[in-house]
Amino acid sequence: MTTVSPTQTEINSVIALYSNGQVQEALDAIDTLTKDYPNEPLLYNISGVCYKAIGQLDAAVKSFEKALAIKPDYIEVNYNLGLTFQELAQLDDAVKCYEKAVALKPDYAEAHNNLGVTLKELGQLEDAVKCYEKALTLKPDYTEAHNNLGNAFKELDQPAAAVKFYEKALAINPDYAEAHTNLGNAFKELGRLEDAVKSYEKAVALKPDYAEAHYNLGNALMELGQENDAIMSYESAIDIKPDYGGAHNNLGNALKELGQLDDAAKYYEKTLTLHPDYAEAHHNLSTIKKYTARDPQITQMQSILSNGDLSQSDRIHLCFALAKVYEDLGKQDELFKFLHEGNRLRKQELNYSLDMDQITHSVVKKLFSPSPSVVEKSLSYETSTIRPVFIVGMTRSGTSLVEKIIASHHAVHGAGELNTLNNLMDPIVQDHSNNDKNNLSEKSFLSIRQQYLDSLSRFNVPEKVITDKMPMNFRWIGFILTAFPEAKIVHLKRDAMAICWSNYKLLFSSRGLGFPYNMDDLAGFYGLYTELMAFWHQLYSDKIYDICYEDLTTNQVEETRKLLEYCELDWDANCLEFHTSKRAIKTASSLQVRQKMYQGSSEAWKKHEAYLQPLIKALSS
Repeated sequence: MTTVSPTQTEINSVIALYSNGQVQEALDAIDTLTKDYPNEPLLYNISGVCYKAIGQLDAAVKSFEKALAIKPDYIEVNYNLGLTFQELAQLDDAVKCYEKAVALKPDYAEAHNNLGVTLKELGQLEDAVKCYEKALTLKPDYTEAHNNLGNAFKELDQPAAAVKFYEKALAINPDYAEAHTNLGNAFKELGRLEDAVKSYEKAVALKPDYAEAHYNLGNALMELGQENDAIMSYESAIDIKPDYGGAHNNLGNALKELGQLDDAAKYYEKTLTLHPDYAEAHHNLSTIKKYTARDPQITQMQSILSNGDLSQSDRIHLCFALAKVYEDLGKQDELFKFLHEGNRLRKQELNYSLDMDQITHSVVKKLFSPSPSVVEKSLSYETSTIRPVFIVGMTRSGTSLVEKIIASHHAVHGAGELNTLNNLMDPIVQDHSNNDKNNLSEKSFLSIRQQYLDSLSRFNVPEKVITDKMPMNFRWIGFILTAFPEAKIVHLKRDAMAICWSNYKLLFSSRGLGFPYNMDDLAGFYGLYTELMAFWHQLYSDKIYDICYEDLTTNQVEETRKLLEYCELDWDANCLEFHTSKRAIKTASSLQVRQKMYQGSSEAWKKHEAYLQPLIKALSS
């Protein structure tokens, strides 16, 4: 007489085959058993698991569905079918399966966690958070749920909250390489680059073949100005994963910053060989290449751009790349067609409004009108061996050139564009904006001073004079001169149209700059900048050194002497040979400042005058 269900021995023999990696043999055995036991859901569940293990996901779905047709309330099968639908990117079906599993078994922590993962993929982040929190209520030491909750908070633009949950996951499992990498990503977003590096280094120590961790380590090292170490990290990522497009592309970026343009071009081209539709690599290559009409990259980019499924970010990169193509070819109509479209899309992507910058400038002026009481007295601070030089002005005003000149001095370290001060100031301005405060404490200035100087000390360089050429620091001049009385401020002035045209034609990597992508915004922000600089000059007339970019290019020696004298630096002839320096340059000016001083760049906009009438009118209004 045939039994209704297979014996435990028969089941165990199938499971043993699967556990030993003999998946096909397990499937053959199940096929035999289902002939004798056609209504046994357990067999179909095991069959589904086997098919899933060998990547036959459609077959797995059929097996799990057979099991559920026999036993709809089979909790494990609902869960397994959810996993399979998730892998097939059939996310709505996966959600239904997980929801059925947790309805049948409310304390099923794994199902709550995976439901959260699926909802996150669907963009339902708040619901995902609830699922992870439920999983952790049921299973407080669930490291994966802590990690996933961190991921959700990071996507909700709450990196500080994300850090907390990654650290909880690592407190439970210190060897969780993925959580170390995610923690590094959150630290990087918070501007805590040294901490990010430590997290990535821990991840690659635990998992040496973790290509993404090597890649992310390279990105953090790049931001810290450690290009040579970054190159090694990118190379490690490529050794592990030879088709890693991002690593090839960013290795090209590192070489470009070091002035090794031929090698940079090779890596951009390698990226495009591996991934012909890698829009960012097309754009990066366009910045160091001179195009001729028959260049095959042109038709390649045009073909990619015609793809209706292209992401907005890719469209932006391709538009700016094609604008550069037609600038090289002297085709003005095409140049501005792509330039206007790229800028329109970028403004939309960043959701920029000039109102945001107007509010910031208004708050800053209010805080210094009248001067804070703490400014009127001498700030009680410890002297520092480090003396910062802040090089400020509008973006594309010549700050990179001036930093290159000063940093060529034997007593100076050029730190490039540092986000440190922005990261310190933004929450202060936000707090005063939200609470309508109008006072600044000595404690606030001392905190700014200590944190900023600590960040400079981590460069661990012998030079005591360190330059910070973040142009947008012009917004914080009052804070700088209060917190750093020993600091020097060099302010770049340049022809307004030259500045604005140079901004409009470029795609900046920073998402913090929103004003360059619309002519009215550009002119409006330029007006805000000039108003605020007039305000600072009124308050600190003898503490801001103005240097005119055009004067510098026509009277290099005299202007360089006056610049060094203001910075209290002795004469160093190296400052006239700034273009020979091998130091990496991260800004859009990286190519220009590797050339000798040249004149005429401030006139370049004039050949496009007919196309720039809206900007000309907005600046003159």
